[in-house]
Amino acid sequence: MPSTFLTRVATRDNTRALGFAERAGAVAFMIVLTAIAAQISVPLPFTPVPFTMQPMVVLVGGAVLGARLGMTSQVLYLALGIMGLPLFAASPALPHGAARLIGPTGGYLLSYPIAALVTGWMAERGFDRRYGTSFLAMLAGLAVIFAGGVGWLALVARPSLGFSGAIASGFTPFILADLVKLAVASGAMPLLWRAVGRPNTSTY
Repeated sequence: MPSTFLTRVATRDNTRALGFAERAGAVAFMIVLTAIAAQISVPLPFTPVPFTMQPMVVLVGGAVLGARLGMTSQVLYLALGIMGLPLFAASPALPHGAARLIGPTGGYLLSYPIAALVTGWMAERGFDRRYGTSFLAMLAGLAVIFAGGVGWLALVARPSLGFSGAIASGFTPFILADLVKLAVASGAMPLLWRAVGRPNTSTY
């Protein structure tokens, strides 16, 4: 099994049922954190995309849980949101539910599982053990989120903007703040590994 922070701190020599319960609990916890991060939403007057803390939670979740469970947590988050639970960021125009996926933030939301998968895949190969490579793993995931979000704005939600307008609305206002958050989040993973005793070998 690929080594992740979750497998490192999980109960050792556990039964299959206990292992499943630990993984399910970790996935559920990440769903809750993603939903909470969505509520920390700041609307901006010059763009239909609000500022939220979700991208960092998605990326850290991928790093902690690994590719498969990280992606699973975000797929389930989207599924619960599509069912109508108030898990998405507040919107003055669209109700909770599937309608959010056709709105201006739909591309960001749909990219979360892929971003968690990418960051988790790199974390499984040891990228989260050191600051520089941890930053690269989360930067790769962030690139997926922005690519999905900007592409969706330009092609589906706001085609009148074109790609230049979509970049101005969905990338430029957020990239600096997201890089700062990324720098902080990237430092958290090596510290967590050090706290639990980082393995002497790495796989990247």
